[in-house]
Amino acid sequence: MSDLWVFGYGSLMWRPGFEHTEQQPALLRGAHRSLCVYSVVHRGTEQNPGLVLGLDAGGSCRGIAFRVRRQDAKDTLDYLRGREQVTNVYKETHRQIEILGASPCKVEAVCFIVDRSHPQYAGRLPVERQAEIVRKSEGASGHNVEYVVNTLTHIHEMGLQEPTLSELVASLNRDSTPMPFGLSSPTRA
Repeated sequence: MSDLWVFGYGSLMWRPGFEHTEQQPALLRGAHRSLCVYSVVHRGTEQNPGLVLGLDAGGSCRGIAFRVRRQDAKDTLDYLRGREQVTNVYKETHRQIEILGASPCKVEAVCFIVDRSHPQYAGRLPVERQAEIVRKSEGASGHNVEYVVNTLTHIHEMGLQEPTLSELVASLNRDSTPMPFGLSSPTRA
């Protein structure tokens, strides 16, 4: 058994929560990053769902690949299943990704792809509706605005653009209500 690779595209990029020996920029083809999942635990509640990212069908996604030693693979998978599969809105899959670091290569990685048949699948919502949901929701892992801004900040730090998330943060900033935590739209690094 070889080392385990894990593909992070949202909060895993900036808060993986598991031991890893290496992290590299990576590309997943066949799925894209989308704010398409109603969160009823981490960034919202059953009564007031938030929105979190999912890997949705089509396109491609730049993220971070984490390499985990094979002896730590079981513990890492147990941790990820506990974190990502609280409501089973994602399908745990193994997909080929491209490592984009100093030594480009292709590896198989664990990816959590959104299950479009799950009741928490939000699909593609207009930015105004996303802003309304994100602004008012908070869950066990914190406020939804914090999640969106932190994710966009890390995407920008990778030198990438995410136009839909940028438009969402701009919309949140236009609202007359002060942003929680004094957050503002991140600038490209």
